[in-house]
Amino acid sequence: MDIKEQISKIMEEISKNPNIKEQFEKEPVKVIEKIIGVDLPNDMIMKIIDGVKAKLTIDDVSKVADVIKGIFNQG
Repeated sequence: MDIKEQISKIMEEISKNPNIKEQFEKEPVKVIEKIIGVDLPNDMIMKIIDGVKAKLTIDDVSKVADVIKGIFNQG
């Protein structure tokens, strides 16, 4: 199983549905197994959780950076 591919799949689902992001924050294992449709070993689940959390953090930082750019670029 390609972990990067699974992280991308989960990120796609999270971007489509904000409720999934909330569920992921509360119960990441359940959300991942629901999206992937497979019961994975704990070590693989943890790698996927870490990857998704990292991508969510990067996305949040990027959004903040865009807001800051917008503030400084106003006339």
